[in-house]
Amino acid sequence: MAVDRWNNNQRKHKFVINLGDIVDGFCPKDQSLNAVKQVVHEFEKFNGPTCHIIGNHCLYNLPREDLLPILKIPSINNCAYYDFSPIEGYRFIVLDGYDISAIGWPHDHPNTLQAIKFLNEKNPNNDKNSPVGLVGLERRFLMFNGAVGKEQLDWFDGILQKATELREKVVVCCHVPLDPVASSMDALLWNYDEVMGIIHKYNCVKVCFAGHAHRGGYSVDSHGVHHRVLEAALECPPGTNAFGYVDVFDDRLSLVGTDRMQSTEMIFGY
Repeated sequence: MAVDRWNNNQRKHKFVINLGDIVDGFCPKDQSLNAVKQVVHEFEKFNGPTCHIIGNHCLYNLPREDLLPILKIPSINNCAYYDFSPIEGYRFIVLDGYDISAIGWPHDHPNTLQAIKFLNEKNPNNDKNSPVGLVGLERRFLMFNGAVGKEQLDWFDGILQKATELREKVVVCCHVPLDPVASSMDALLWNYDEVMGIIHKYNCVKVCFAGHAHRGGYSVDSHGVHHRVLEAALECPPGTNAFGYVDVFDDRLSLVGTDRMQSTEMIFGY
């Protein structure tokens, strides 16, 4: 239904972006590959490019080395961050929120080992997906979240510097939310504060889109950056949907939602 709506919309959308969790983590593992391919096939019916972001449910089903080629994510060393400019004056940056993660990488990969060490230091529970005893922002230190690594942070800073020089407006997309007001505390990026510290160094980032927190959310932070966590199609009851499109203007983004996805007008502060 979503692809048909996008293709039939007179606005002729420039591209489609999937914010992650392309299949449910409860999908039987012997069906994971076919399930992912089936959903990707539906996206490929869109009359234009499709951009994908990996989510934790994706990584429950397939390891990165198998998942990224199917999703056609531009990748170096199986990392999943990239940027593109679909129209003059705007740049979209996709962050890999599971760069440092205990899921998706091989068990002996340095990023896995770093994530496990981090979780052991921050979360005393045997079940690292349990927030028991964690208070406030500490509740984000769960295995189904992740972090942006140093190399990616340096790359991100460089892209924002270049965007500033080019006077581009930037939209940041990450499966894991970057703002505690727009999301539940237990669905935040481990090092959201580091990422936001880089964003707040510049004035070019106008909107951050995320998924992961399935109920969705919205906030505007202290620097005027809009944070929109999109409602998840993953938990839509039968007969309901959660998708939309974004109209792009010089002074705002206008999200037009369908069914469970709430419409949101995001006017920029300069």
